[in-house]
Amino acid sequence: MPELDYNLALAIVFGAVVLYYLARLLIAPARFALRVVGTGVFGVVVLFLFNLVGGFFSTVIGINAITALIVGFMGIPGLAMILLLQRMLS
Repeated sequence: MPELDYNLALAIVFGAVVLYYLARLLIAPARFALRVVGTGVFGVVVLFLFNLVGGFFSTVIGINAITALIVGFMGIPGLAMILLLQRMLS
């Protein structure tokens, strides 16, 4: 039966501590990225539904990353802002 070396035990404890702090360091950016993706998906769904209904009135908004994030973060006021900007610039 092999003996437990103190250097090996110390290396295992040090590695566990480093992994713990590395995981804590990476959790905040991962949460932010998941929040951005979630709001983007919500924005795409809202824009799709708006285009579905707005197609009857010949009013559509292009679905891309910027419009999806604006509508995702701002909600209905963001949709109204994009619609107003589209009307003003065309």
